[in-house]
Amino acid sequence: MARLRVRRLALFDDHDLANSLTSGLGLPGDMGLPFPKISPVAPVRATMSFDILWSNNLSEATIHNASQAFQGTFRQTTSAMSCITEQEGFRFESDPANTSVSVFSVIGRERNGIFFSR
Repeated sequence: MARLRVRRLALFDDHDLANSLTSGLGLPGDMGLPFPKISPVAPVRATMSFDILWSNNLSEATIHNASQAFQGTFRQTTSAMSCITEQEGFRFESDPANTSVSVFSVIGRERNGIFFSR
């Protein structure tokens, strides 16, 4: 069993992926891509709290790839999560963790890059 509990992590709400990737500049919509215009939205300061619990070891896999300097041991598990996010004038709270439905969950340890050879 493993647990990760974080309380009031300061972050930015970027509204959507396009504004997150462009620091709030959006997308013009005329770039020849099949995407509509996404208006610019400035990031807003926010906080997020979450609690994740991994349990029930369903299977385990060990991967060793020397050519890409990567190795790790990973366990497929079940998991449950709850979260709360807040910014000025808005608050979202998920359903309790015990109502979570675990579709696919993996947790593990890995070594890569400079840490691979240690």
